[in-house]
Amino acid sequence: MSDPVGKLPSELDQLPDRDTEETAEWAASLDAVAKAAGTRRAEYLLRRTLQHAEAAGLALPKLLETDYVNTIPTSAEPEFPGDEEMEAKITAWNRWNAAAMVTRGSKYGVGGHIATFASAAWLYETGFQHFFRGKEADGSGDQLYIQGHASPGIYARAFLDGRVSEQQLDNFRQESGGNGLPSYPHPRRLPWLWEFPTVSMGLGPLSAIYQARFNRYLQNRNIKDTSNSHVWAFLGDGEMDEPESTAALALASREQLDNLTFVINCNLQRLDGPVRANFRVVQELEAQFRGAGWNVIKTLWGSAWDELFQLDTTGALVRRIREVPDAQFQTYATRDVAYIRQHFFGASAELVQLAGVLSDAKIAECFHTSRGGHEPRKVYAAYKAALAHKGAPTVILAQTVKGHTLGAGFESKNANHQMKKLTIDEFKDMRDLLGLPIPDSAFADGKVPYGHPGANSPEVRYLHERRAALGGPAPARKVHHVALPAPADRSFAPLIKGSGKQEMATTMAFVRLVKDLMRDKETGKRWVPIVPDEARTFGMESLFPSAGIYSPLGQTYEPVDRDQLMYYKEAKDGQILNEGITEAGAMADFIAACTSYATHGEPMIPFYIFYSMFGWQRTADQMWQLADQLGKGFIVGATAGRTTLTGEGLQHADGHSHLIASTNPASLNYDPAFAYEIAVIVKDGLRRMYGEQPEDVFYYLTVYNEPKVQPAMPEGVEEGILKGLYRFNTAAALEAAPAADAPKIQLMASGTAIHWVLEAQRLLAADWNVAADVWSATSWGELRRDALECDEALLRGEERTPYVTRVLEGAPGPVLAVSDWMRQVPDQISQWVPQDYTSLGTDGFGLSDTREGARRHFGVDAQSITVAALAQLARRGEVPASAVKEARERYGL
Repeated sequence: MSDPVGKLPSELDQLPDRDTEETAEWAASLDAVAKAAGTRRAEYLLRRTLQHAEAAGLALPKLLETDYVNTIPTSAEPEFPGDEEMEAKITAWNRWNAAAMVTRGSKYGVGGHIATFASAAWLYETGFQHFFRGKEADGSGDQLYIQGHASPGIYARAFLDGRVSEQQLDNFRQESGGNGLPSYPHPRRLPWLWEFPTVSMGLGPLSAIYQARFNRYLQNRNIKDTSNSHVWAFLGDGEMDEPESTAALALASREQLDNLTFVINCNLQRLDGPVRANFRVVQELEAQFRGAGWNVIKTLWGSAWDELFQLDTTGALVRRIREVPDAQFQTYATRDVAYIRQHFFGASAELVQLAGVLSDAKIAECFHTSRGGHEPRKVYAAYKAALAHKGAPTVILAQTVKGHTLGAGFESKNANHQMKKLTIDEFKDMRDLLGLPIPDSAFADGKVPYGHPGANSPEVRYLHERRAALGGPAPARKVHHVALPAPADRSFAPLIKGSGKQEMATTMAFVRLVKDLMRDKETGKRWVPIVPDEARTFGMESLFPSAGIYSPLGQTYEPVDRDQLMYYKEAKDGQILNEGITEAGAMADFIAACTSYATHGEPMIPFYIFYSMFGWQRTADQMWQLADQLGKGFIVGATAGRTTLTGEGLQHADGHSHLIASTNPASLNYDPAFAYEIAVIVKDGLRRMYGEQPEDVFYYLTVYNEPKVQPAMPEGVEEGILKGLYRFNTAAALEAAPAADAPKIQLMASGTAIHWVLEAQRLLAADWNVAADVWSATSWGELRRDALECDEALLRGEERTPYVTRVLEGAPGPVLAVSDWMRQVPDQISQWVPQDYTSLGTDGFGLSDTREGARRHFGVDAQSITVAALAQLARRGEVPASAVKEARERYGL
């Protein structure tokens, strides 16, 4: 018999039914309920049955959405262990000072945000009073990712507990004079307080997931017991639109990160208006997280709603709140009761009947202010349930009113995110609402006063007692410096002595060095290799069986290449983090590893290796996050340069990452040409980042996939390698050296371009009697950094000569700089070069071709360099102009 029109076969049609009669009876029962009691009753029974099946652990697909009600009913809430009255007073003081701080600062035009913390105050306060473990207890404490726009409330709390002064509150967003407070959580600007930067939005949730994952990594590798550390990420519902916010939800579920809780403040508003004007963001987020395998707790309605739900015997109220779009609920929060009676309760006869027994005061309370996120008992119940849940991460969807307690001019207004101040009258109304003992006389000068109950007040004593019980102040960042011993020189020796006649790409040289360093008895276990699914591209497969690929489940299968020497080995204590195709995820892992020295007191040495095009270009925002968080480690852009990738084409051809990297003050950027340069740079990097006097920097190295014979290190070049420039050889060292009175030029190159320049040096000598010295520019960026510091010193009256100026002083002839990067990269140093200076580079889009073809296309091959050098000399009158034309013709240019 054919299927009815429009009916598609389902997966159930493919499964054998061992008892068709029983199945038919179940279907008939459902039909009978629908016919007798209506489809809504049938739907209700099905949903309750599926929920029961899920709770019983039956292997059924989960419901992606549940009713728009609290997950934990009032009757199931645990006993609240705190002093509610005292905690309300503490929260009131913090609300007041947060608003006062931003309002006082508004006269300087520095901005700030009031409404976010106003909505989320109890989400933070309940955690600070009862859940967030500090750094002074055993272990590492909890990791708190604070929503950036809520920072005024965190400063207000730090003021109450004595960690921040009134002067600092007045210097909110005014840091340049000292003793100021940064706008958002910025560890680099306030390193004793902030641990994690969370603005730019979206990076916080991604980093929180990988931080929880890295905590488990440390645990499984027996480096640090992190079993008592919990990661809390406070997020906004609008922030969840950022792709990074949800990029790793499946990872968190797959690895069963029950040490992680997201708290999403669902005030239904983003910066300009409703998050989901015509939809319901809570339901959307629930479906997204449940679909990804997370435990979802909805804390939506305050206790005032209990009476309404008890009176809803038909389910009409639950259906109605589920169908009303968010923008309309925002409107209800600002309109009078008559409007709510007409537009909400007037939707059905059942609701009209329900509203008939409700007072205006009850309706106003429910729709204007009563939200689950504003009640500490409900927040406490959600947090306790989150910590009790095992086997999956938890997300708490807490509904609030944006601008709560700030008055009718703020609450639920579309523009409240950009509103920076309250009037004096609005502050007085807020004072009365919060019950704060601030007299009218305190406003006499027209300035909003800060409020503080006194250092020995019951409120402050209670706050300190609660934090002492939980392990000290929070948030807090504490660094207990542990210097790592320098690795043995034997690890660096093979690169220092060169490769003999064997060709070796600098990518392979770096991998070999790290492989040897990972064998070091003292520090080998601290290396964290991170790669986004291209380990074989970079020749790292030899690390698979020896170091292992980290997996919290170990290896539950027999790998297809088990009989091979370099088989794919996963292990619970594996050292390699092979992240799959996610540069953002790999970068988040790198940040967690880079900052383990502060978060856990365990310095780790991560190196993150990637296709250079997909590093800075793709995740530069996270590089700034890394710098803000004071991370230390090695970022390695492999297969670097615009012309070394044969055939890959435009979107793989990196000619600009060094330009982007140069914008980050914490990044030390090197483009080494030879293996020995890599050895010197890495050795010094370990000293600078992990030695007795560690610096808050990280390294960016670009390495190439072009095999070349690697020379032994010349004597006396270490300083030049680290500072960014040294003379590699002179024209006099050539077998066919030019005449002593030959025209002279200085050729400068970085990375793989050194080989084109060396060939051009030979051509200039052999074909044109021009003497060219060759310089290896290991770091255009470090040369520029040093020169800028010298310029700054001059403004202070200090006479200092930039290194690049000093080392080139007296070198005869002009300078021609060449690289596999855009010309802006070597041009960074042009103003400090004493000679005439010009450059060649790979400006424009990349293309698919052979290396030789691509280099000829961009005019950076040896022949093009030779012509450019002759042209420079011709402009100075040191070679005839005809030589340039002759050279172009000879080399086919």
